[in-house]
Amino acid sequence: MKQSKISKNKKIGITLFTVAMIFMAAVIVFYSNPLANREEEVMKKIIACIIIIAVIPVFILFYDKLTSLPMELYQSRHLIWKLAKNDFKKRYAGSYLGAVWAMVQPVVTIVMYYIVFEVIMGSGRPTANDNIPYVLFLTAGLVPWFYFSEALQSGTNAMLEYTYLVKKVVFKISIIPIIKIIAATFIHVFFATVMLVIAAIYGYYPSIYTIQLLYYSLCLFVFVLGLSYTTCAVMVFFRDLGQIINILLQIGMWATPILWDIGTISPKAGMFVKINPLVYIVNGYRSTIFEKSWFYEDFYSTMYFWIITMVLFGIGALVFKRLKVHFADVL
Repeated sequence: MKQSKISKNKKIGITLFTVAMIFMAAVIVFYSNPLANREEEVMKKIIACIIIIAVIPVFILFYDKLTSLPMELYQSRHLIWKLAKNDFKKRYAGSYLGAVWAMVQPVVTIVMYYIVFEVIMGSGRPTANDNIPYVLFLTAGLVPWFYFSEALQSGTNAMLEYTYLVKKVVFKISIIPIIKIIAATFIHVFFATVMLVIAAIYGYYPSIYTIQLLYYSLCLFVFVLGLSYTTCAVMVFFRDLGQIINILLQIGMWATPILWDIGTISPKAGMFVKINPLVYIVNGYRSTIFEKSWFYEDFYSTMYFWIITMVLFGIGALVFKRLKVHFADVL
């Protein structure tokens, strides 16, 4: 009876996923942006549909492994929240200023970049729109980047930090990466508030568009979570991965339009830069604060981001499921 129920749920899950993918492909095919380049638009449609078509059989084949991770996270949601709060408190236990230190570094970084590009360089600031205060432009780019950087590094080292939990037979170690990322989210909330205050100082007050910060934060949360399940699993066996990620983050900060405006480069170079999913997030934060536009207006970038995110999350779930049985032996 129980086996029959599981089989029925599996059929329903596969059916719903397939229908959702077909619907997404249909929307992409029939959507048309009159302002877009026709050749580029057709290319985007073809690539997106190929990925969607490839995802469906993979999901059916690895259904049990792909769905077990989200189910475990949902079932352990109360424990995850409790451990995330404890992780945040533990990180700064013993210091006089406590969590204040988590706020100091990002703020100091913004101040230093502002002094260099705005005060010292003056007119040499790398933005296409001189009407946007550079400190606001810079903050809107650094807020999501600091969140991504902190969450990825914490998630990657999660298994090494919680070795004592990994070795417990009855503990669901799949919740450990999300604990670290939620802990990083607490800092992000503070930093996003600072960004809104800076925007208000320059006359960009919160509006109905501000609610999109929740959407883009969710995008970043799911994206980095999917990455972390792969990196934390590999990190157990290949400790040098942490150093590699640190180097990639340094490169990524300059490769992503955070300190500079993507509008200052050629359209062809811009298309290459937009392959990076974080460009969607950074542009989203900026459009929310001072461009006043909705996320769905950039339709292809939205579809591209979520397709890439789903693929990365699926890869992360499979890699983590495959390697986690060996964690206790290695650690």
